[in-house]
Amino acid sequence: MFNPSREEVRRFFCDVWRKHGQRLPLAGAEIAAADLIARHPEYHALLADEASALNQEWTPEGGQMNPFLHLSLHLAIHEQLSIDQPPGIRAASERLSQRMERHAAEHILLEALAETIWQAQRNGGPLDAAAYVEAVRRQAGS
Repeated sequence: MFNPSREEVRRFFCDVWRKHGQRLPLAGAEIAAADLIARHPEYHALLADEASALNQEWTPEGGQMNPFLHLSLHLAIHEQLSIDQPPGIRAASERLSQRMERHAAEHILLEALAETIWQAQRNGGPLDAAAYVEAVRRQAGS
């Protein structure tokens, strides 16, 4: 399983944004990441300054979400939807997207995924995939 360090994750997103800006070829997850970054203009300046991106801290007390966590969760959701894993997440997401704009729907998924991860960490157990899908279904009204 791929388990990148904090620095590797940050470098990945900075490199993707640099390559995108220079119109260099992107491959694999870089393609999805470039699209996600493009939809988050609030992160463009940060990603263009790799030195700052590598050293900056985001804490819950500061009231800001870590942009790299945010983008990583988006990327995870992109992958989940592409393979319908956990089962049912694609259908739940599609129903949600019928009610709102796609990016807003992704943010609902992102919040549900973040909550599921937090619960698993807090309880010291595995992710509850069924609870995650059910949380998205509830938001979709189904």
